[in-house]
Amino acid sequence: MKQLSLAINILLTAAVVVLFYLHFEGNKGNLTEAEKHTSNYWVKDSCGDNIPVVAYVELDSLNNNVSFIKVRKKELEAEQKSIAQEYENAYRSLTAEKDEFLKKGNAITQQEAEAFQAKLGQKQQQIENNRQVKGQRLAEKGAKIMEDMQTRVRAFMKEYNKTKNYSYILATGTGLDYLFFKDSTLNITNDVIKGLNQQMKETVKQ
Repeated sequence: MKQLSLAINILLTAAVVVLFYLHFEGNKGNLTEAEKHTSNYWVKDSCGDNIPVVAYVELDSLNNNVSFIKVRKKELEAEQKSIAQEYENAYRSLTAEKDEFLKKGNAITQQEAEAFQAKLGQKQQQIENNRQVKGQRLAEKGAKIMEDMQTRVRAFMKEYNKTKNYSYILATGTGLDYLFFKDSTLNITNDVIKGLNQQMKETVKQ
């Protein structure tokens, strides 16, 4: 189940890791030597207006507010819960079978005891194998879902950046927050959430 837990944790905390290196050399040309040392986040566009070259997205908000991400998370969580429940029920049934056998008490012969123990061991091994197989399948499904999410978000971000012209779009979130300082004016999370949700609605309509 370690692989299963790892896949789920990656999906829930960083399923959609959006660290894109979108660099445009044209923006660099707009900076004078003086501006390069005084402005780390802004450049001037063709009209002379200051525009940001760096933006960031909060992954936690993305995971909690983008519809198709929430749906996929629920699917995996439900399947994981189903596997765990099936595992518990199987062992509960096995325990009940053992208890029923032991009710015979002294009437149980050594041969019967050995045969039952062997049968019980086989059933236990089947339960473990079944959980392992289903857990592996779920881990693979989680990996495919995560890949699909990354592909969708990456495609959206590239389209989104055609009009924004950011040089860098960074990701920040629980366990991934390596930005020691964040200027809230550079936060584009709400724009991205709104755009992704709208894109998914249009895809469903088609």
